Amino acid sequence: MLAAADRAHYVTTKEELADRYGRGPRPIRRRVFWVTVATAAILSVAGLSWLTVSNSLDDVGFDETGYELVDARTVTVSFQATPPAGTSFACAVQALDEDFGIVGWRVIEYPASEEITRALVETIPTVAQATTGTVQSCWAT
Repeated sequence: MLAAADRAHYVTTKEELADRYGRGPRPIRRRVFWVTVATAAILSVAGLSWLTVSNSLDDVGFDETGYELVDARTVTVSFQATPPAGTSFACAVQALDEDFGIVGWRVIEYPASEEITRALVETIPTVAQATTGTVQSCWAT
């Protein structure tokens, strides 16, 4: 059996454990650093989220519904556009040759309307024989 003096030797205080394993009171600088890092991360995510939402508010969707090769110098492109209600928009429509080179290009502007989906047909003059007609992009104006 151990004497009282020997048992006291085996009792470890919090300070001894902290010295042994390197756990001491955390300095305030470390907490400030992590609070700053967390705040910066939250603000970055919030900023990127806002940019994503604000850019999509003015997004103009479109779906090509067909094209027709009218003659060697003309193509018509049919498509549906879905702009935000009450927003004017523009679309870039192009005609391509068999090597996917652009042989005709036109930007068409459309006035604002309360219609959600608008069916459109546009004629594109070309400088050479085209094999297809497409909508390159649409955007709010």
